[in-house]
Amino acid sequence: MPHYKAPVRDMRFVLNEVLDLDGHYQQLGLEEVNSELVDAFLEEGAKFSQNELAPIYRTGDEEGCHFDNGVVTTPKGFKEAYAKYVEGGWPSLGGEPEFGGQGLPTSAGIPISEMTGTANWAWSMYPGLSHGAVATIEEHGTQEQKETYLPKLTSGHWTGTMCLTEPHCGSDLGLLRTKAEPQADGTYKISGTKIWISAGEHDMADNIVHIVLARLPEAPAGTKGISLFIVPKFLVNDDGSVGERNAVACGSIEHKMGINGSATCVMNFDGAKGWLIGPENKGLNCMFTFMNFARLGTAIQGVAHAQLAFQGSVEFARERLAMRSLSGPKNPDGPADPVIVHPDVRRMILTSKAFAEGGRALVYFLSQLGDKVKLAKDEAERKEADSLMALLTPIAKAFLTEAGVESACLGIQVCGGSGFIREWGMEQNLRDAKISTIYEGTTGIQALDLLGRKVLQTQGAALRPWTKVIHKYCEGVAEQENMKEFAEPLSRLNKEWGDITMAVGAKAMQNIEEVGGASVDYLMYSGYVTLAYFWARMAEVAQTKLAEGTSEEDFYKGKLATARFYFKRLLPRVAAHKGAIEGGVDCLMAITEEQLAL
Repeated sequence: MPHYKAPVRDMRFVLNEVLDLDGHYQQLGLEEVNSELVDAFLEEGAKFSQNELAPIYRTGDEEGCHFDNGVVTTPKGFKEAYAKYVEGGWPSLGGEPEFGGQGLPTSAGIPISEMTGTANWAWSMYPGLSHGAVATIEEHGTQEQKETYLPKLTSGHWTGTMCLTEPHCGSDLGLLRTKAEPQADGTYKISGTKIWISAGEHDMADNIVHIVLARLPEAPAGTKGISLFIVPKFLVNDDGSVGERNAVACGSIEHKMGINGSATCVMNFDGAKGWLIGPENKGLNCMFTFMNFARLGTAIQGVAHAQLAFQGSVEFARERLAMRSLSGPKNPDGPADPVIVHPDVRRMILTSKAFAEGGRALVYFLSQLGDKVKLAKDEAERKEADSLMALLTPIAKAFLTEAGVESACLGIQVCGGSGFIREWGMEQNLRDAKISTIYEGTTGIQALDLLGRKVLQTQGAALRPWTKVIHKYCEGVAEQENMKEFAEPLSRLNKEWGDITMAVGAKAMQNIEEVGGASVDYLMYSGYVTLAYFWARMAEVAQTKLAEGTSEEDFYKGKLATARFYFKRLLPRVAAHKGAIEGGVDCLMAITEEQLAL
């Protein structure tokens, strides 16, 4: 079984050479934050991920979580690893200094999230969800709520959840029934059942703070009548210590396809004491603070599964001997050649590599936009970053997770029969990966958000700033002879992206169902073009370094070769997505339900 090795060199390349981390922090006026500090985090994060989390990746999957009368026990080693994570101060990286945090920008912690997630995604979900709870309370909580919950959440001694889904409703939150009854003391009694709650119950922290959507009496129907509440597992005493047990309990845990080390819980709220966070009936608006972070975190998951597939398949392909190269033996002293010499094996490995490294650039770029939203001094710059982040988040979440699943599948394929059994770890990677395309909004929902709400409802206004970024980049490198192979196709597709948008919009004016029919192909088209932009930037840096002379020739040549592979073998997929969009919605809707059931 392969052992995860954190791609620290590539992380540095993206952060420092492509995205200019020091320049980014200087622009934000962050005097004490720089690439040297982040580099120290990378080194220590790599050690923790490789030495503490990777060894319990497979064992955590095989053992899974245990449920006994409402008590959930995590797999062997999970609790101990979490204690070391808290002791190391990792949960507090981005927290507010007022509440014990280190006050670092989002971009400083994102690589750590990638490393812990790739080493052991199931484990990483426990601390990962807490960041969203912290962000929600920071943004919408009262001062008293902040003082009550943020110190322990920030330190990691308590963890957080998001409680949205109910047995009768998943993504359509307008249907939820959980009730919140006002009490004389200003609290609320929360009653209802939530399902699929990740880390809803476990043995790794002293308290669990649930962020819960519920309805007040006489609340408007649908999403306009949803409020948000803080409901802790244990009530908190005046001195900040854990008090009596609240009326919230785990009814069961799910038996799942993957991420078995992560407890996915049915949570029963039986008149549990809760506190309103944010305005009444505006819970969904407040929850988006949580959801946007969760979606960025899920985009990281796509990168993680692609990276793990790439590492595992390369290691296997170097060692596995099978057949001879068509152009003659490459291992003449052995009975056969290593399978890595065969073009089709290279195709699969390079696909995972291109998705992992291109996805890394996109996610790290998004984290820098998040820094600007929170820290930029100019309001116009904050709004511009927020709008761009809103457009790119559904692309990153959906496209990168679909790419992660494809990569995980290819990881199995490279390993052949060995990939299908547990020994090599590739089958677990695929099982763990699939949920990423479902939770935090399925690919279809992200696609409708992108095409319907973000693009068409703004008449293309939300899209234009991003296509303008790409256009300006292509103009800037147009005269560089060594960049034409990247700039010319990127420029052409960037223009075509706008043309496709207008065509879909015109069709939708005649039949609104055209939006749903085109949305996923539109999102995938958008994802391939967006990743092409980042691969062009990486190719430019690589060529510059090679021209200047470098002691790391292999690294930069490998980067350039991967960029060429992406442009020649993956980017052409946009033609199929364009053709599917042009195929329209009629062929989807013409067949009747009865005919489908035959």
